[in-house]
Amino acid sequence: MRILHTSDWHLGRSFHRISLLQAQRDFIDHLVRTVRQRQVDAVLIAGDVYDRAVPPLAAVELFDDALHRLAHLGVPTVLISGNHDSARRLGVGSGLMERAGIHLRTAPSGCGTPVLLADEHGEVACYGLPYLEPALVRREFTTDTGSHQAVLTAAMDRVRADLAERPAGTRSVVLAHAFVTGGAPSDSERDITVGGVASVPAEVFAGVDYVALGHLHGCQTLSERVRYSGSPLAYSFSEARHRKSMWLIDLGPGGELAAERIDCPVPRPLARLHGRLEDLLADPAHEAHRDSWVEATLTDPARPADPMARLAARFPHVVSIAFAPERAPEDPGGSYAQRLRDRDDRQIAMDFVAHVRGGQGPDEAERRVLTEALDAVRTAEALDEVSR
Repeated sequence: MRILHTSDWHLGRSFHRISLLQAQRDFIDHLVRTVRQRQVDAVLIAGDVYDRAVPPLAAVELFDDALHRLAHLGVPTVLISGNHDSARRLGVGSGLMERAGIHLRTAPSGCGTPVLLADEHGEVACYGLPYLEPALVRREFTTDTGSHQAVLTAAMDRVRADLAERPAGTRSVVLAHAFVTGGAPSDSERDITVGGVASVPAEVFAGVDYVALGHLHGCQTLSERVRYSGSPLAYSFSEARHRKSMWLIDLGPGGELAAERIDCPVPRPLARLHGRLEDLLADPAHEAHRDSWVEATLTDPARPADPMARLAARFPHVVSIAFAPERAPEDPGGSYAQRLRDRDDRQIAMDFVAHVRGGQGPDEAERRVLTEALDAVRTAEALDEVSR
């Protein structure tokens, strides 16, 4: 069976206030063309179809168009909701869509009920595990702890229990939207930390022929059978080095697996430039970035006059400027943004406590209170999205 694995479309998202709608249309064209030309048997979309719970109308229309075109090709499509999606909104009409071969899996209760696909070698049981917010699904799975690992383990227990009841040799595929240990994040994924822990071990998915992951925006291979497709477009400059692609998976009759990366169209390359303004304007090596979206980090000791206009004269598509003044080695200072870079909300809170106490960080009890407070805010945000 030939499977096309994609995820994290984030329809409706912009890039530094630049609309990506046409680029997303181009991706959908590319997806449909790939399905047709490469004779794909099933399409898997591993969450974050939309960029927010209430997407703009243009994004909804584009998604609708994509589903109609896939259904017209007669190719089954299985998709799950991600942490950016409103699971209930995305799942509206799922019963009717199923008749057209569009299988939406947005409810936690359906984790152990597969979509049954078939080829000349028999059935493939395809299980959809939507994004499982621990605070919202803990009762569904009756877990002792409200962690990502606990709820995903419980969901996978249902998958394995169902699979054990099926004929010997039934192949299995799981779609999941999660942060799996070993994956490399970027700046454009929304934090899903619970209790200070965001990731789950890949061993949670043991016993499955292929795991199609969504959430991280870089295409990654965690093991032969556990992969992220990544997002089809770059949504932040931290993705400048990403090769945007989809996975074309051939699943053999005995579970044998072959994988091929299918590159996605690039609307415009990204460039991250770093240096003094005059050097960026004069260096001939930067001529290659004239047509790129540019993020420029200026290191001038004093902020130069009118930097955006001067950069735009050479780089018409410059969209972001940051300042990181060169400092003497003994200077302990730095911009606030630099000090916060690569830290999650929990680390920032802990560091703030240490800062105001002259270096003394929170004790264990205080860490627990801060973690619970951050989790409560995330839970409230999730509940608000569900109720909208």
